[in-house]
Amino acid sequence: MNIKEIQEEIVDEFSMFDDWMQRYEYMIDLGKSLPLINEQYKTDDNIIKGCQSKVWVHAELENDKLVFTADSDAIITKGIIGILIRAFSNQKPQDIIDANTDFIDEIGLKEHLSPTRANGLVSMVKQLKMYAIAYQTQIK
Repeated sequence: MNIKEIQEEIVDEFSMFDDWMQRYEYMIDLGKSLPLINEQYKTDDNIIKGCQSKVWVHAELENDKLVFTADSDAIITKGIIGILIRAFSNQKPQDIIDANTDFIDEIGLKEHLSPTRANGLVSMVKQLKMYAIAYQTQIK
């Protein structure tokens, strides 16, 4: 599946819930299914700056696709990075760079997060795209 299809799937899943408490619970569940970062990558270099909680992200290039793993010390934040990794992991760096992130607004995520978490969300998206830019240069 391409990024757009995955994002549409996420929007559809979130639209099944009537209220934000259910959506938060769903996000927490998504965080539990996050591909966890190896302990050796839980370093200051892999911490996303601008997040109130600690969020570690690691990226590796496999068969010209970027594979992300992550973790966070906060359950909601872990859910947020889980959503982003689901949308962007196992995709070509150029596709990640070009990807639209309107799906975040479509599920109403930014408006239902505290300002600090919303800023963290923006930082996470920025960091994933920075990894994609860095790895794009390594593809022949």
